[in-house]
Amino acid sequence: MRIDILTIFPEMFSGPFQHSIVKRALQKKVVEIHLHNIRDYATDKHQRVDDYPFGGGAGMVMMPEPIAAVIDKLK
Repeated sequence: MRIDILTIFPEMFSGPFQHSIVKRALQKKVVEIHLHNIRDYATDKHQRVDDYPFGGGAGMVMMPEPIAAVIDKLK
């Protein structure tokens, strides 16, 4: 089984995948986990992947372009 994870923090996943059932599945090659850094697909020099919400308000939202680029590559 192949699992692709899209994230802006791939280093966060190294710890959880080295323990328990997931670790054994990886060792037995039952599962493959591929981490994809969304920032690698950003188009600007600062590798931004978030933007302000349309219409204002607090917080940030993910830009669709970098996510779509990762998905296109995976297809």
